[in-house]
Amino acid sequence: MTTHIPFAIDFHVHSDESYDGHEPIELILEHAADIGLDGIVITDHDRIAESLRAAEIAPEYGLIGIPGVEVSTKHGHLLAIGVEKRPDPGRPFPETVDAVRELGGIAVVPHPFQRSRHGVRKRHVDGVDAIETYNSMLFTGYRNRRARTFARRRGYPEIGASDAHYLPNVGKAYTEILVSPDDENPTKADIDGDELVEAILEGRTQIRGKRTPIHKSTVQYAKGAVRKSAYVLTSRAPLVPTVPASMDRT
Repeated sequence: MTTHIPFAIDFHVHSDESYDGHEPIELILEHAADIGLDGIVITDHDRIAESLRAAEIAPEYGLIGIPGVEVSTKHGHLLAIGVEKRPDPGRPFPETVDAVRELGGIAVVPHPFQRSRHGVRKRHVDGVDAIETYNSMLFTGYRNRRARTFARRRGYPEIGASDAHYLPNVGKAYTEILVSPDDENPTKADIDGDELVEAILEGRTQIRGKRTPIHKSTVQYAKGAVRKSAYVLTSRAPLVPTVPASMDRT
């Protein structure tokens, strides 16, 4: 019987390069190592520079480096995992999924069906690589249960993630990936991101963790809403710099 090697990965984490993120990648990586994760994926909103840097320096913290980005498609958000270039935002969802694959990544639907967080509606979810069926930032379990039912009925692999924007929330939920060692990669230290991605596509995942406390989720949502409102107001005002500047993607 083949013995699987488990890897604990949080696939949905935001750094201070996101308009609603707060901590630098070095602090996030250090925290991830301290709490026993094997890796994280920095998935900033429509920005990938810090994720690429995090993937590059992750081994210094004893972690596997996997780059990614949370892309704003025409129909909602999409996680592009394992890409080294950001797909263009604002394109139709199916085109963005194709672009992620062309870039060598996998397309994962985050917090599906939750329109208040730009979740993709059910009718647009087709042909993706995996579904985030457990997002620790949801206030109730209803959307997670709905996502899980949808994924299982259609045979999509499942992942869990924290969707952390603050350091203490990193790793609240994560995905345990079961990787089969072989002659070329006999130990945990020999296995890289490509093997993890292959294991996800084969559905060798288990979801771990719990929901972020409601009061912390509320704070995160509230601060994010304030920042979005500030951006909308300042971006329309002539001769006034946009605030926060990180939302200005032009």
